[in-house]
Amino acid sequence: MAVIEKKRTRELPQINERIRFPKIRVIDTDGAQLGIMPPQEALQLAEEKQVDLVLISDKADPPVCRVMDYGKYKFEQEKKAREARKKQHTADVKEVKMRYKIEEHDYNVRVKQAERFLKDGDKVKATVMFRGREIQHSDLAEELLKRMATDLEPYGELQQAPKKEGRNMMMLISPKK
Repeated sequence: MAVIEKKRTRELPQINERIRFPKIRVIDTDGAQLGIMPPQEALQLAEEKQVDLVLISDKADPPVCRVMDYGKYKFEQEKKAREARKKQHTADVKEVKMRYKIEEHDYNVRVKQAERFLKDGDKVKATVMFRGREIQHSDLAEELLKRMATDLEPYGELQQAPKKEGRNMMMLISPKK
């Protein structure tokens, strides 16, 4: 039985001899433009300064290369990527469950929970559950959900209006941007 290995298709960075363009725009280590020249000439400049020639943008015309220490550049790019990953927040959907006959204090507790979720940047799914013949009072549950939507208006906006799903009625509120 043959084992098939997956080859990693990681793109090699275009530095030094790997840069294959007829003409490139070269930027010095201090940010000054050195002009447009062939890559061989730019590589000689980089070797004189004992640093690397790194392709910054291949989309430009002509492509832009910079004379710099590649190890330091790579470290800075990884550091920026780590910082970006730390700052991103995925919006989860948090659920607040109640019955249509909920007492006032319990209702206020649910509203406070939902408010906290919205402030944290999460969506809130408010659900009213029915048991037995309670489903006949779906109009009361809809009123309750609409009241909750108006109470949470400063923190979020109604994404999905109250609707019946089986033995539950639910609505979705997303945080304000």
